[in-house]
Amino acid sequence: MTTLELKKQLINRIKEIDDESFLKAIKTILDSKSQSQILMLTKVERQEIIESKKQFEQGLFIEQTEMDNQFNKWLNAK
Repeated sequence: MTTLELKKQLINRIKEIDDESFLKAIKTILDSKSQSQILMLTKVERQEIIESKKQFEQGLFIEQTEMDNQFNKWLNAK
């Protein structure tokens, strides 16, 4: 089933529902999904993201496997 087909099926099913409390519950679920997709960042957070992108483009990062290796060495040294 495609996303479009699923949407159409859900719309048709919702049209048949007369239970107000159930419809409100569905609305709550839909509202929470919509709100969770909007991410509000502060000016400082946006600047940190910009700086991180610059560092990445300059190669100023290490791969996760290398970080894991360094971490394991640190753990074993204790």
